[in-house]
Formats: sequence, C-alpha cells, structure tokens
Amino acid sequence: MFKTFKKLGPGLLFAGAAIGVSHLVQSTRAGADFGLGLLWALLLVNLFKYPFFQFGPRYASATGENLLQGYYKLNKGILIVYFILNLATMFTIQTAVTIVTAGLANSLFGDISALNSQSLGISSIQIWTMIILSICLLFLFIGKYSALDKLIKFIIIILTISTLVAVGFALIENTNEISLRQVLPQNSLEIAFLIAFMGWMPAPLDISVWHSIWAVEKKKGENKFSPKTALLDFNIGYIGTIILGIAFLSLGYLVMYNTGETFSDKASVFSNQLIDLYTSTLGKWAFIIIGVAALTTMFSTTITTLDASPRAMTNSMELLLRKSFPRGYFFWILVLTIGTLVIFFAFISEMGLLIKIATILSFITAPFYAIINLRLITSKHTPKEWQPNLKLRILSWFGIAFLIGFSIWYLTTI
Repeated sequence: MFKTFKKLGPGLLFAGAAIGVSHLVQSTRAGADFGLGLLWALLLVNLFKYPFFQFGPRYASATGENLLQGYYKLNKGILIVYFILNLATMFTIQTAVTIVTAGLANSLFGDISALNSQSLGISSIQIWTMIILSICLLFLFIGKYSALDKLIKFIIIILTISTLVAVGFALIENTNEISLRQVLPQNSLEIAFLIAFMGWMPAPLDISVWHSIWAVEKKKGENKFSPKTALLDFNIGYIGTIILGIAFLSLGYLVMYNTGETFSDKASVFSNQLIDLYTSTLGKWAFIIIGVAALTTMFSTTITTLDASPRAMTNSMELLLRKSFPRGYFFWILVLTIGTLVIFFAFISEMGLLIKIATILSFITAPFYAIINLRLITSKHTPKEWQPNLKLRILSWFGIAFLIGFSIWYLTTI
C-alpha cells in the first residue's frame, strides 16, 4: 500500500488543484442555500466531466507528451485558442483562490496590518496575500515539481482527515431530520449560481492540460509510471474530489441551512463567517479542525495553480514559436504573481464577483476542452491500445451534450 501511495502524484496534484473554491466556497454555499438539493448537480457534473479529465493522464502516460503537444499535432489553431483562453482566465482564477486563502489565514492567525506603515494603507488581507504568494514562489523555485509532488501528498492526507472528522461531528450534533429532496433552481440568480457551482466542480476542464503536464514530469522521474498506474493515480484523486465535494456540501447543509446567514463578498468577512458558523454550531473546539481543513484546502489550490499555469504557458509558447525558453517557467510564474497582485489590490472588495466570473468562464469554455480532448484521444496520435473503449466514448458524447446544453441554458437567462 505504501509503495502504491509513493507512486501516486499527478492525480493528487489534480485533487489539490480541484479541491478549493469549488468545494470550500461553492459547495458550502450550495449546502447552506439549497440543503442537499443540489447533490444531483454535483454527481452529474462529476460523471460527465470524468472522461475529459481522464484523457489528460491517459494521453500523457501513453505517448510521453502532454495535451498541449497533442493539440499542436491536431491543429496549430487549437493551441492558439488555448493560449488565448488561458491568458484571459489565469489571472482571475489565481486571484480568486488566493483571496480566499488570504482571508482564511487572516481569520486563523489574526490581523497583521501592524506590520506595515499605516501611511501605506495596506490591509492585513493584502499582507497575507503577499506572504502566501511569496511562500509558494519560494517553494516552487527551490523544490520544483518533485517537492510539490511530496508536499501535496501530505496536504491531501491532512485535508481529507480534518474534513471527514468535521462532517462526522456535524452529523453527531445534528438533531433535525436529514432531507434528500432534490431541487432545480428557478430564477436567474439561482441558475447563475448553479452554473458557477458546476463550472468549478470538481474543477475547470482545462486542468486536464495541467494534469498531463504533471504526468509527463512524473514519468521523467519515475519510469514505472505506466498508463495503468497513471489511470489508477487519476481515479484515486478524482474519487477523492467527489467525496470531499459531498463532505463540504453536507457541512454547509448541516451547519448553515436555514440559519438566514448571508455570506459577504469580502474575503476577510466571508472567512470569519465561515469559521464562526462552524464553531458556533459544533463548539469552539472545532475551530482548529475547521481551520486546518479550510486552509489546507485553499493553500493546495493556490500553490498548484501557481505552478500549473506558467508550465502551460511556457509549453504553449515553445510549441507555437518552435523555440526553447529555458527561463519560460520563471518568467510566467512572475507574470502571474504580479498580475494576481494587481487584480487583487484593485478588486479586494469584490471576492464574490471574481469567483463568479472565474467559475462561469470555466463552465462556458468547458465544451471546447471536452471536444478537443475527445478528438485527440481518439486520433492517430494516441496508440490504439490506450484509446477509450465504446462505453467511455458514449459517456463522452453525453458529456459534451450536457456541457453545451447547460452553457446555452445559462446564456439564455442573462
């Protein structure tokens, strides 16, 4: 069992990137507002997105190439579209996850605004943001992929245990009858939330590209990382994201449903509300458990997204320009960090808006990634023995229809 766990890596990095805003913020809000009524949406979107996420490690482990190299082989124009989409969304996504992480750090460790000169007018949340990004940068610059691979295993273990313990105690404390009645959102605000909820549940589809890049990195350092191992690694990570998605949905339901609490769009206020609601229901002793679960959830997302987007942008540039950029990763990670700070300082009070924009953009672009991932994995560029079987292809077609249908439905409600 230990040897198997040691072989895992990209699948857990995928889980670390996925279990973030979609779980802590969106799933908790879904439970608070709809009870367990959106459980159908959580399960359905995970089912229909499954093939397209799986095609990333499947292609990478079977060919030794990441999806971006595959996109280029299919058509250079596809890679150009990806480059533009990633450039348009990566700053907003990084800012959204970092804001939540900084808010939680501020709630757990306290206000540190005294560290700066008052004349600068920098808030505690802004200082925490700079500290968190600095820690992530230092870790990624020094340790690179191998250190991230080891760190994420530790984080996922802590995250899983602390979250499941919190759910267990919430169930023990609950005195009301649990309702499994499912609901379909009706008005435009509820539909917008549903789309945002599914947009990042368990994650945006472009994370399949990141997963393929991590799988290639893993294969470089470990020759035994075969396609079979890669699929096992992915399935473990994917099932984990579903279980924890249900856990956070349940926590929102058990602790917040029918409380009349309205969540703030400000990072510090939202984080305090989240922690206070849990501790007021479960008791002060739950502060540490909930705090650890929440902070590890968001820190894992922050560091994995900060690593992945620069890798993807560097790979895309090298393929499009047919030129090597040895310092490309460092260039793009600095660009992403600076861009995140600029957006953060400009829109610090608009956490809710940033998250909504990022999640809706992710859902609307999902059909693009679904179609090209299916096209690539069934093309001549993938060895026949590792192409998906008929059942997986049928699920993929249903998945594409589902993603396109929901995107059109959302656009008609605007």
